[in-house]
Amino acid sequence: MAEKLFITTTDVKEFTPIDGNLDSNKFINFIDIAQKIHIQQILGTDLTEKLQADIEAATLTGDYETLVETYIKPCLCWYAFYEYVPFAPYQLSNKGVFKHTSESAINPDPDEIASLQDAAKLKANYYHTRLVDYLCLKDFTEYTTNTEGDVYPDSDITTSNWYLED
Repeated sequence: MAEKLFITTTDVKEFTPIDGNLDSNKFINFIDIAQKIHIQQILGTDLTEKLQADIEAATLTGDYETLVETYIKPCLCWYAFYEYVPFAPYQLSNKGVFKHTSESAINPDPDEIASLQDAAKLKANYYHTRLVDYLCLKDFTEYTTNTEGDVYPDSDITTSNWYLED
């Protein structure tokens, strides 16, 4: 992962139900995935790259620091958790794919996993909305300077798959 992540595995453990004893190597790639799929879609390429450069150079200040610490961090934590949940019980190794079990625990059924993932998505969407609101409130130049080949910010927030009829 050459790109600078906006959060750490410790952040995910603090903001979500992920156990503090879980090996960070098991889910760090899901932070990267969530940042690329969800957060860059919200911020766009230019703002994402500016924040990554500032974090790398330890020059993140002002509204940019607030953006990362108050708005991006909780949003990304929940999106990372959302992405990780379906893969949590599995391990891929040279000998194949394994699903871990425990003597003192039972495996949840697929509906329970889906329910957990839905709850995580609702939390991520809440923070997503706050993040977009903050981006619209402040004047982040890089939010509107994307060009060909860049990811343009998408402020559309889909919070559920439910359709209400009149």
